[in-house]
Amino acid sequence: MRSGFRFLVWLFRRQLGGQARALMWGTLHMSGVAALPVAMGLAVQAVVDGSGRRLAAAGLVMLGVAVTVAVADTMLHRAAVTNWITAAARVQQLLARRTAELGALLTRRVAAGEVVKVSTGDVEKIGWFVESFSRFAAAAVATLGVCAGLVVFEPGLGLLVGAGVAVVVLTVFPLLPAATRRADRERARSGRATELASDTVAGLRVLRGIGGEELFLDRYRRASQEVRAASVHSARMWALIDALQVVAPGLLLLTVVWQGAQLALADRLSPGELVTVYGAVMFLMFPLRLFQEAAMAFTFSRPSARRAVRVLSLRRESGAAPAAGSAGPPPSGDLTDPASGLRAAQGRLTAVVCGDPDAAERLAERLGGHPARGGDAPSAELCGTPLDLLPLETARAAVLVQDKDPVLLSGTLTGLLDVPRSGRVTVSQALEAARCGDALDALARAAAGRDGGDPMRAHITERGRSLSGGQRQRLALARSLITDPQVLVLDEPTSAVDSHTEASIAEGVRELRAGRTTVVFTSSPLLLDRADEVVFLQDGSVAAAGTHQDLLATHPGYRAVVTRETGDGPGTPPSPAGPLAFAQETA
Repeated sequence: MRSGFRFLVWLFRRQLGGQARALMWGTLHMSGVAALPVAMGLAVQAVVDGSGRRLAAAGLVMLGVAVTVAVADTMLHRAAVTNWITAAARVQQLLARRTAELGALLTRRVAAGEVVKVSTGDVEKIGWFVESFSRFAAAAVATLGVCAGLVVFEPGLGLLVGAGVAVVVLTVFPLLPAATRRADRERARSGRATELASDTVAGLRVLRGIGGEELFLDRYRRASQEVRAASVHSARMWALIDALQVVAPGLLLLTVVWQGAQLALADRLSPGELVTVYGAVMFLMFPLRLFQEAAMAFTFSRPSARRAVRVLSLRRESGAAPAAGSAGPPPSGDLTDPASGLRAAQGRLTAVVCGDPDAAERLAERLGGHPARGGDAPSAELCGTPLDLLPLETARAAVLVQDKDPVLLSGTLTGLLDVPRSGRVTVSQALEAARCGDALDALARAAAGRDGGDPMRAHITERGRSLSGGQRQRLALARSLITDPQVLVLDEPTSAVDSHTEASIAEGVRELRAGRTTVVFTSSPLLLDRADEVVFLQDGSVAAAGTHQDLLATHPGYRAVVTRETGDGPGTPPSPAGPLAFAQETA
């Protein structure tokens, strides 16, 4: 995690066996291709000398070399692609684990489009470099062997070829930094366009409601054109590099042929030897192209590796590291938050009222073992043990937090509700407690004629967009209830349902969670009236605690938040309309 280059080295070391196999087959393949000019030279010289026996022997050598090249090339391709897939899959696994560990913290620190690009395009570029390295190494070995052979055969010609190869390779390196910068610019523009498209699709319903489709379409069109311009700008540099890789080797080939022809005219080279030299130089064009590919792969993979490291190096902000070792049974007891003074008694339903939604969200995250943003607040404690000191799996098993905007993954309802659970709560009990009857009816209608009308087999679209906001919220609540955690923290679980359904859900949750610790962040009187204890927070600290009725009668600040009163001051007695409105609503 120290740098993108070290990450690439780590990936390489993780599959040394695959790299060794690819290098072996690549070296055999390159050696076979390099041997073909020698066999061709022997055949030409046999024809010149009129030797049928040597011509037949040269033919057999060429046949053996061709079979060797075919087998080695096939196995090289198999090994190289395996290395590519292995490296890409390993990076994706690491990203998936880090995403699961960080949760919502990830998208607060890294843009969603950035994460998508890293887990798709960047992993392919990283795998490309890992795959191309073994072929590059084999090409380097073959090139050095051919150059050494030419030096031994004809020192002057061999030194000319070696110097020419070095010049061809070095002409590319000055252009690589500029190519890297242009590729980074293209990738940044592409990530921005992807993020904008994702946001547009996610908010399409809202955009249609306010007539904002054209505005966002224009924004995406501009972003797309920026991507196109950056791609063309980057492609021009790589076109220049490609041109140099054609012109420079071509000039080298012309020089070698001219020099070889002069040696042949001086009777220092036979016709067969001239063909061999020409074929050897032609062969060098092949590994030189592989050098360019390896340079491109390394150029593109380093920024991709840096971005992957940026995501993989993110950690849960905490003043203390989680305890090492395997996850064990979590401690049982009261859930407390030292920063605010909140205490949720074990086995009771505690409602939390907070006038600041952001403060409520931060508190809910701390109660779930997610550290405060900035890491300046102490961790929440379960039975006196800070959650940050528990192994992550233990903390997650003990406390489950459902935020105010839960996500439904695409798939069937059966798959959606297939989550880790204690077994105490069945699927039907959770759906009943969350009052998901109308959601099941909607899914049954969608599955009619396809899955026998079974709502459990009906397909739920991405993020549950085929359902209403209230239906999505209740299905998410049922999913949380099925897990039956020791502590369940719900942030505004009924904000999208009507008052009648809300009251019914409050009763269902209270009955199903009997004996379990439940914390509900809400300002709804229907939920507050059914809580065992209500805690009121002001300025991030507990200001009062008691039953809903007691706080309503004795605490003006609480009354102002719950009843939405605007005219009463802190010391003003309640107006008749406030309690009367509350009584009518609860009735």
